[in-house]
Parts: sequence; structure tokens; C-alpha cells
Amino acid sequence: MEHHVVTNPLFDLSGKVAVVSGAAQGMGQATARALAAAGANLMLVDRNLDGAEATAAEARQLGRKALASNCNVSDPDAIAVLFEQVDAEFGRVDFLGNIAGDGHLARPEELTIADLHRVLQNLVVGRFAMCQEAGRRMLAQGRGSIMNIGSLASTTALGRGHIAYSMAMGAVVQMTRELSTEWSCRGVRVNAVTPAQVINPSLTARMQQDPHLESRFLKGIPAGRLGKPGDIMGLAVLLASDASEWITGAIIPMDGGNLAMNAGGTPGHEQTAVQMFRAEQK
Repeated sequence: MEHHVVTNPLFDLSGKVAVVSGAAQGMGQATARALAAAGANLMLVDRNLDGAEATAAEARQLGRKALASNCNVSDPDAIAVLFEQVDAEFGRVDFLGNIAGDGHLARPEELTIADLHRVLQNLVVGRFAMCQEAGRRMLAQGRGSIMNIGSLASTTALGRGHIAYSMAMGAVVQMTRELSTEWSCRGVRVNAVTPAQVINPSLTARMQQDPHLESRFLKGIPAGRLGKPGDIMGLAVLLASDASEWITGAIIPMDGGNLAMNAGGTPGHEQTAVQMFRAEQK
């Protein structure tokens, strides 16, 4: 039985086909759920095939066509095969959610060139190959939309061993701008979303190891909480839909105000600070 959640035609994705990587958990899973609720059919990719299949099963319960693949999204040859499967099963691709990808933490003076190559292959070369395969099909159709997930690490530095990740994310953001510049006149939009810290299993493990890590993150987030995977859902539907047909080449922070805030800001404590100041004056 088919269920439609979206009633506004601006955000209706009925009949559109989306390819989403990282679909077994986190922002990839949340993106897939949001697109399915809006009407899209899905090719869901994750190295955790059982997890991707579970997300696909949710979409099928909404009446969507949804397939799962464990394609290695750092391997351009495997990505080419993935999109041949998309051609055979769906015949088109309207949206790419380019989400999967791992970094590697190491101090700059200790980072091996092999680990740097692996991160760049995963987050830059693989992401580009996904864009290229989807983009070729979208260009032939004369329309399509790509959402690359970047990071605030592409704009400001995180330290704490993020050198390889930040280098890669800087490349993802500039790749987004270049692809948009080359393809927008031919109907293909390319945007990037740059999250701050979004809760996922690896981040949860790191916060458990370092009891001060979450409070350090929150000092830079005026909204007063870490991101949740579901925070991507509205942006994903917006960027996949005709509602965003004149938005391209945009780098969209999803960060609770992190990027906007000066390093000396007082997130979430402004009223308390004012009250303390007044009390001191009495």
C-alpha cells in the first residue's frame, strides 16, 4: 500500500529516483527515510548490507521501490557497476545523496602518506566518482540534483588529529563549487551540506573515551546541542525537490550556529552572563 506524507507539491518526489550512500545508519539512513516519505524510489548503498537492506525494507513499506547494495564507494570501478544496476532497475537517477565516507585521526607529524591516500581516495576520489556517474545520467536527462555531505572542517580547522579529514572535506566543498559551475547551465544542481558534530556511533565512542569532548563541542554551538541524524531530513528533501531549483553551488552549514559564532561568543549563556554582570554592579 502506498502512503504519501508530503502534501505540498513543491516537495513531492513521487517517481524520482535517489541514490543514497551511507544508508544503513546516521545521516544516510535519515536522508533515505525522508526521501521515501516524500515519494522517491531508492538505491541504498552501504558496506553494511544488512543495514542498508533494513532501510530499504522501511521504504518498501511506504510503497517505494528500494534496493540495497554494498558497493565500495571508494572504488570507481565498483561505482560504475552500481550505476549500471541503477540503469537496469530504475532507468534514471534524479538525486544523489553523497554521504558515506570515513576519515582517519592522526597528528600531522605522524600521519602516514598511505593513510592520507586512503582518506583522499575515500572522501574525494570516491565522492567524485559518485558525482561523475550520477552527473552523466543527470546531464543526459537535462535535470538532477546532487547533495554532497562535507563538514565545517572544510572551512575552519578542528585540530585534534583531523588533518587528513579536513584536507579531504576542503576538496569536497571545492568539488561541489566546480561541478555546480560546470553543470548548472545544463540542469544539474550540486550543493554541499557542512554539518558540525552529528551524533553517530563513532562520535559516541569518542565521547565515551573523553568525558570532556561533548562539552568542548557544545561551547561552539549556540543552539546548545549536538546534531542528530534527523536534522538532515528537511535539507535532503529540499535539495532533492523542485523547491530548490535555483539553489546550486551553495555550501549550507548545518551546525546549530557554530560557523556564525565568534570564538569568544557565549553560546546559550548570554542571559546568565548578563544577569551575573548586573549582579556584580549592584
